[in-house]
Formats: sequence, C-alpha cells, structure tokens
Amino acid sequence: MGWFERTYNRIKRSKKKVDIPDGLWTKCIKCGEIIYNKKLEENLRVCPQCGYHFYIGARKRLEITLDKDSFREYDSVITSDNPLNFPHYEEKLEKSRKETGLDEAAIIGEGRIGGKSIVVGVTDYGFMRGSMASVVGERITEAVEKAIEKRYPLLIISGSGGGARMQEGMISLMQMAKTSAAIARLKRERLLYLSLLTHATMAGVMASFASQGDIILAEPGALLGFTGPRVIKQTIRQQLPPGFQSSEFLFKHGMIDLIVKRDEIRPTLIKILNLILPGF
Repeated sequence: MGWFERTYNRIKRSKKKVDIPDGLWTKCIKCGEIIYNKKLEENLRVCPQCGYHFYIGARKRLEITLDKDSFREYDSVITSDNPLNFPHYEEKLEKSRKETGLDEAAIIGEGRIGGKSIVVGVTDYGFMRGSMASVVGERITEAVEKAIEKRYPLLIISGSGGGARMQEGMISLMQMAKTSAAIARLKRERLLYLSLLTHATMAGVMASFASQGDIILAEPGALLGFTGPRVIKQTIRQQLPPGFQSSEFLFKHGMIDLIVKRDEIRPTLIKILNLILPGF
C-alpha cells in the first residue's frame, strides 16, 4: 500500500473534521475546478481550467476596461422610489446597496480607452440582477444624451437577468421605449455605439438598448435572450437546439458581431476605436 492510500484511509477513518478557512477558494460553476481566489482575481475572475467567466461588479468592469484613473462618474441624485408600495421593496434595495456598494444597478460616466474619450454605462447583475428600474433607465438615457452633447462614442456594458423591475410596474417597463428612443437619437447624430453583453443579459435590457449597438460584443458562454430557455421549452413543448441563447449560438446566427474573452476586451475596444475613429 502506497503513502497516498495509507494517508487517504487514515483521513477516511478519522471522525475529526478538517476546517478550511472561508474565502480562500472558489469552485468553478462549470467544470468544478477548485481555484485559489488570488489566482482567480489575477485571471480577471475567469476559470483557468475551462475559461468560465465569473460575475464581476460594475466598478471592476470600469477598472479593467478604461485607462487607469480616467473614469469620472456623472453625478446622479435620483434614487429609486416605491410607486406601487410593493412589499419589502425598500429592504431589497438596501440589501443590494450593501452587497454591491452601489446606489442602483447602473453606473454612468466618462473616461478614456486607449487615450480616446468615451461615455460609458454599466449595469450590474449583482444589484437586483441588474433589473431595469426607473433610475436605471434614466441613467442610461443620460449617458446617451451626454454622448450626443460631447460628441463622444458610447459604450454600454450590460448584465441583467431580471429585465424590467416588476416592483415599479409600468414605470419600469416604459424604460425599454425610453432608452431605445435615446439610442435612436444617438444614431441620427451618427455617433458610435458599442454594446458589450455579459452573462446574463436578458429580458427588457436585451430587448432594448443592449441589442442596438453598432457593434455588439459578448463574453464567452454568456446567456443572452429575452425569456430563459427553460421557460421557452415549457411554453412551446419542444426540444431547443444545443447551446440555445448562448453567445456562441447568437454569434453563429448573426445576432452579435464578436465573442471576446475578458482579457481581450480592452485591446479589442482600442482596435475598434482606432479603426473607426482614427483621428478622434
């Protein structure tokens, strides 16, 4: 019997539990690999074994995408209300604020990518699943209007599993039309709009501003669509194609322009901006 078998059998017979400190390791959702958290962070929260892209927050997105220390957040004094007196809505908002450090599911501002000025907006999946409430719609619209005013290109990085936020009813749902109308004005001004889709980008966000980019990029393996595949399957009672609603599926069918790994997003954006706006 080798040393490994002797050690394994001794541990197996022992009733004493071995305590492993919390916060040191993460198990990959896709392949099950146990990853040392420091290594995961160094790899931009991408599994080194299978390439699974973990969630990252909006401020981290800005940090790895924009030139260092170039981001200037637009002041936004608007806050979410509870027009329907929806039960426990205020508590859920407060919980998301504490968990993410954000006051809402969208951050907007301006910065530089490769030295070129750009207006940027990010929706954060960690804040009530990135759902689009009145404040989110207002901030995305403000970002579009700032891009028009300053004649800057626009980048929106989307992540939303909740679509329009049901707690605000029609006020939330109308943000789809509001943001789409703003994007239409941007295009009439012949300004560049880049859209980056992350896991997951669904429902009202995907059906409005997220899918209207002049160039649409997506991270690998992202779930992209309107209604989730399980709901669709239950509704139409049919077997869906393999990988349905993944970024790879949408790319194959011409719905997005490019799939970009997380560490290649910034270099890719720089190339696009230099190609389309060489003298900007």
